[in-house]
Amino acid sequence: MPAASEPILIVDDDNEFLFMLKLAVGDWGHAVETARNGEEALRLAANRKYKVVLMDMRMKTDREGLETLVALRAGDGPNRRTHVIIMTAYAKVEDAVDALKSGAMDYLMKPFDLKLLRHAIDGAAGRMAVAEDAAPAKAGGPGLPVLIGDSGPFREMKALVEQAAPSEATVLITGESGTGKEMVASMIQRLSPRVGGSFIKINCAALAENLLESELFGHVKGAFTGADSNRDGRLMAANGGTVFLDEVAETSNSFQAKLLRTLQEGEIQPLGSNFVKKVDVRIIAATNKDLEAEVGAGRFREDLYYRLNVIRVNVPPLRERPDDILPLARHFVSQYASKNKKNVTGLDQGAQAAVMAHSWPGNIRELQNAMERAVILAKGELVAAADMSIRSFAPSSGGQARQAPAFPQAGAAYLRPPSWGPSAVSLKLRDSECEKIKEAMNICGGNKTKASEMLGVTRKTLTAKLRKCGLEPLPSHESQEPDTTDD
Repeated sequence: MPAASEPILIVDDDNEFLFMLKLAVGDWGHAVETARNGEEALRLAANRKYKVVLMDMRMKTDREGLETLVALRAGDGPNRRTHVIIMTAYAKVEDAVDALKSGAMDYLMKPFDLKLLRHAIDGAAGRMAVAEDAAPAKAGGPGLPVLIGDSGPFREMKALVEQAAPSEATVLITGESGTGKEMVASMIQRLSPRVGGSFIKINCAALAENLLESELFGHVKGAFTGADSNRDGRLMAANGGTVFLDEVAETSNSFQAKLLRTLQEGEIQPLGSNFVKKVDVRIIAATNKDLEAEVGAGRFREDLYYRLNVIRVNVPPLRERPDDILPLARHFVSQYASKNKKNVTGLDQGAQAAVMAHSWPGNIRELQNAMERAVILAKGELVAAADMSIRSFAPSSGGQARQAPAFPQAGAAYLRPPSWGPSAVSLKLRDSECEKIKEAMNICGGNKTKASEMLGVTRKTLTAKLRKCGLEPLPSHESQEPDTTDD
């Protein structure tokens, strides 16, 4: 392998270790330069671009690794976007988090296997090409997930996503239901060096414990009733790629222990097998729960929490980013107008006022559903307030606030009218909970699958709560039409 035009810079105050690394990295075909402290590294980097920088985190000088890293990134110098790999003998999760937040792309614990170092260097060298290829998409081109917004909280979140994505660190995405956590996970994957690998998404709450373990880790023939052959799990299918575990807080202690082993050892043990398999995957997890509280209550393993929480991305709710509401609404109107071949170009003043007046408890998912329905029902080129299924509308000039129908017409044939009132059983639920469920069903046009996603519960749980609130679907012998609300 011929030496690259851009060398690799190695920074470490241990002369013997520095010499060993220079020989090893040079043997892999790279041009290598060295520095014994942060000041020397910055002098070299001021006038020369490096392909990769390997830097010790703690050096016995005035300028340690993280301070040097921040200085390297500052300004418009030639190494502002150079990939930095931090090395340290101090194996602390907090140090890894600090390094990655400061701009490092990878983090190695000393002593490390030289094969691991070579893998990190090769990966870092390839990430710049990935970032350059993705640049047009980041500006709105095809392929990259669209994250829309310009508010302060949104910009902070997006900056952290773009910073964390090129690393190999595990990412924990937190936020309320409907805020777009899966979209954030997709963006992380697309901006990572694993973009060419598989990206497999699993909703942990949608599968029973034994099915989830089999789905993720695989099983051998005879492991359980119906296991008539060996089967690789999703982790093995994603080898070299990324797995997104949505609603990870809903998993059992047994599953959490197995996932922890995968994160720590890079291996899996299929159900019913006495043998382990090596696997190379990046884990991105998401939850709408407070994991610290779940750990405190004994429902989530503390050790797994720390493994998942290396980089934490909190997706802000829509109410905390009001400046983004109208741009998002316009985006969805354009999207659904194109999809439904309708000549709808935007929202009129009343619709804009209604959008801004609503609290959007279901966040982006609720806004998206409302705009889809509004585009379909719009009679002119602009969406009107009456086209949207949100509960209350801001009063127009000199007028009174108008109330949306309790249920959209689409769901009226299948749901008991609200005038029936909650049954005696519904007293077991708080009135506010019934109102929230009613509003979710209203927003989603009677679609229980969408409403359950908005509320962050399973469809089965939603059905039970609908019955307790007196809002359950009519029994089949009373209905003249089939229930097609979830088709």
